[in-house]
Amino acid sequence: MSRFSFRRVLPVLGVLALGVSLAACSAGSAENLLNRAVNTRGLKVVTDQRYGPDTRNVLDVYAPPNARNAPVVLFVHGGSWQGGDKAIYRFVGDSLARAGYVTGVMNYRLAPQNRYPTYVQDAAAALKWLRDRAKTFGGNPDDLFVVGHSAGGFNAVEAVDNERWLREAGVPISAVRGVIGIAGPYSYDFRDLPSRVAFPEGSTPDQVMPDRHVRRDAPPHLLLVAANDTTVYPQNALNMEAALKRAGAPVTRTVLPRLNHITIVAALARPLTFLGGTRQQVIDFIEKHRKG
Repeated sequence: MSRFSFRRVLPVLGVLALGVSLAACSAGSAENLLNRAVNTRGLKVVTDQRYGPDTRNVLDVYAPPNARNAPVVLFVHGGSWQGGDKAIYRFVGDSLARAGYVTGVMNYRLAPQNRYPTYVQDAAAALKWLRDRAKTFGGNPDDLFVVGHSAGGFNAVEAVDNERWLREAGVPISAVRGVIGIAGPYSYDFRDLPSRVAFPEGSTPDQVMPDRHVRRDAPPHLLLVAANDTTVYPQNALNMEAALKRAGAPVTRTVLPRLNHITIVAALARPLTFLGGTRQQVIDFIEKHRKG
């Protein structure tokens, strides 16, 4: 093999090795590894912007250069409501900003010190902060999308579908054009599981699960499911889809082959689109539902 072709193949081999490594890693270590493969050079990036009074009420913004009237996307991380950090998801900010969207990647208050609905209220407050400052970054304040992975998918869907949270945060419901849940636990009985510490003592699924709270004017939803997910079971998306359909809300549920609970979000990264279709599904949905 010539030196020229060898140099061209080396980056490809590295990305393939990264993809294999991700499949075997825990969520935090996998995503930290992935961040080393992305470069935000050329983007407008501002970090640790405060949207509320708590130390966890901060977000990072990634904006395309010379953005003008672009859709605005809020990404909410997972971690069983007890862990996770926006810094791990720099690859999401890079990916969505490169696609042309002003992107906020947020932190939120964590359980068990902070239980439902605290972290949902944080998602609504972060969305309000992004909307109020959208034009500063070249975004359209009335062209909002909310994306969440795992527990963050719960937060994203609940924040938008339960009419209470946007109203209390001061976000017009008409400004939210769509919601994307990635492997989210929208409909399950937490009472005998470790994640019960994220919910109030004595509460029931009927009181807290997003599939019980869908307003009839909810915006379009995309529910992405990993075919090999053994952390959040597919029934969550099936139940959520059924609840949205009962309310008359547009919804698409898509099962992505070969992906698991970690790789479904890793596939949002530009270097790892070969893993699966997450990134393209997200972009196609936003392009379909963005303001004209």
